[in-house]
Amino acid sequence: QVQLVESGGGLVQAGGSLRLSCAASGRTFSSHVMGWFRQAPGKEREFVAAIWWSGSTISYAASVKGRFTISKDSTKNTMYLQMNSLKPEDTAVYYCAVRSEYAVNYDYWGQGTQVTVSS
Repeated sequence: QVQLVESGGGLVQAGGSLRLSCAASGRTFSSHVMGWFRQAPGKEREFVAAIWWSGSTISYAASVKGRFTISKDSTKNTMYLQMNSLKPEDTAVYYCAVRSEYAVNYDYWGQGTQVTVSS
């Protein structure tokens, strides 16, 4: 069974930075895509960024491009999200998820970590 555990959330002032981590376990990841999503109160969950476990393909939502950086450490089965120049509208619960490269939907999700950006 795949397990995803996020960490690194917290409270930060606008303009500050946070680094989220997502530790994955339960299987070997090769032809997979790992992604970050977020859900703010009263809003639908939205895509933030994704990284292909093999190769170097990366994708970002327009709202975070240039401010957030997704990366991975394959030796640790861990994915990261470096968030810089944070804005109050980045406040949300951040989730990591994984899917096969050949699938559309993400199969496994973490429990989420809260990010709060104060103005």
